[in-house]
Amino acid sequence: MARHLITSALPYINGIKHLGNLVGSQLPADLYARYLRGRGHEVMFICATDEHGTPAELAAAKTGEPVADYCARMHGEQSALARGFGLSFDHYGRSSSDRNRVLTQHFAGKLADRGYIREVSEKQVYSIDDGRFLPDRYIEGTCPNCGYDKARGDQCENCTKQLDPTDLIDPRSAISGSTNLEVRETRHLYLRQSALKDDIAAWIDSKTDWPILTTSIAKKWLNDGDGLQDRGITRDLNWGVPVKRGDQEWPGMEGKVFYVWFDAPIEYIAATAEWADANGKAEADWRGWWRTDEGADDVTYTQFMGKDNVPFHTLSFPVTLIGSGEPWKMVDYIKSFNYLTYDGGQFSTSQGRGVFMDHALEILPADYWRWWLLSHAPESGDSEFTWENFQQSVNKDLADVLGNFVSRITKFCRSKFGEAVPEGGTFGPDEHRLIDALITRVRAYEASMNRMEVRRSASELRAIWVLGNEYLQAAAPWATFKADPEKAAMQVRLGLNLIRLYAVLSAPFIPFASKTMLEAMQTNNADWPGDLQKALAALPPGHAFTGPEMLFAKITDDQREEWAERFKGERQ
Repeated sequence: MARHLITSALPYINGIKHLGNLVGSQLPADLYARYLRGRGHEVMFICATDEHGTPAELAAAKTGEPVADYCARMHGEQSALARGFGLSFDHYGRSSSDRNRVLTQHFAGKLADRGYIREVSEKQVYSIDDGRFLPDRYIEGTCPNCGYDKARGDQCENCTKQLDPTDLIDPRSAISGSTNLEVRETRHLYLRQSALKDDIAAWIDSKTDWPILTTSIAKKWLNDGDGLQDRGITRDLNWGVPVKRGDQEWPGMEGKVFYVWFDAPIEYIAATAEWADANGKAEADWRGWWRTDEGADDVTYTQFMGKDNVPFHTLSFPVTLIGSGEPWKMVDYIKSFNYLTYDGGQFSTSQGRGVFMDHALEILPADYWRWWLLSHAPESGDSEFTWENFQQSVNKDLADVLGNFVSRITKFCRSKFGEAVPEGGTFGPDEHRLIDALITRVRAYEASMNRMEVRRSASELRAIWVLGNEYLQAAAPWATFKADPEKAAMQVRLGLNLIRLYAVLSAPFIPFASKTMLEAMQTNNADWPGDLQKALAALPPGHAFTGPEMLFAKITDDQREEWAERFKGERQ
């Protein structure tokens, strides 16, 4: 079987993520990883918290914690929520790790040795009272465009106008509030992306199977206006990877750190090394996923991300890898997503508008959210979360179609045959027609999953559930039992085997319910159904089972109204 490396865009450390963040990268990446594992492939699924940069320092300052302590605490909270949603990472790392520090400094040294880094002298705002240069986001003032008095030095959050710190009226330090500011000269390192434009263009052109969303964003940044620009990769901050040229000091760069967008993608590699460290593996074990001269030439590498992350993953990170001159594994496929909006507006972390991962798990189990988010994934355009649509989808798809099927079969079998798979009867024309229909649908489901068509895959899976319901409704074993108990036994036996089949096929979407179904059928057999005829005989006559508790409860109108009111504004 094939080897698959899967990475999800790193969630930023400054707080709990909302459902839009979840469906934009981590959740569809988990869907694909679970599917590939189910098919027997070797999978390395990597993610991590993105911990450096200005927002981390500001968030820590708000809570009064040292930034390292804040990041450690938030990594723990994000890790717990990832587990709560069933995200099956092989390792969930941290961009502040020693592994990432060493690798980031290594790449910077290699790029410098090959002439892809240059020094630039810039003018930047310096806070005399704080004793430090202030990045644009550390400067607040009044927006000259709309008058908003908390505009940042890079953008006004109120009117969205792009700004420079010198545009602000009455600028002040966001750290201390001091207005004792002046413009001073400082030096920074720039990654010479423009020097590798032709290499990047040729590489992107070779990816003829990428989603239009991915390639259109990449080519826009590559070709529009002045084209691919050199990018600053250092900052005057205290928190981050210290600037070094490999393991050597970098004269003139003392006290500076690498820009978060330079070190964050390198954490994909570093987190795989962290996985090796955490599991007692050798260096060769992680390098075999990332170095094409050490075994990674047979790896298929897929990245998942929201569209706002595409430029960095199609341009900046590839420039880093190509520019190093070393044989690092390049991404094969980038699955990008549009945005999920919330009930007529935007999710807002700052305003607490929308559903966040912690609150979601407080009110409903993870599979309810997983199913809705994946079946409404924003692939071809933005998707909108509404409570009415969420209620309808959960009630119809999960409760009425899948949950009802499991409940009817197990309850009827228990009442007429006991808690064991009944024997007797043989398949007739109706059963063979069902098997033929299932073969067609399962192969279509596999094809959609192979192509990472998330919504289509959900639609195919639901259609597979519907086939079982339609068969059960037409066969009506409760009526058959009166005249032909053996035929009814065969119909029920088929139904129980369908539950096991549904558990296996549904595991990528709803892993917790899948586990419940397999446990109810008292089987560890989670083999993917290559041969449908064989799969539908996996539970033989006499095999014991238990009736699961209600698989999915319906969402009531009262619940829907209460939650819509609760999540409409400020986060509680």
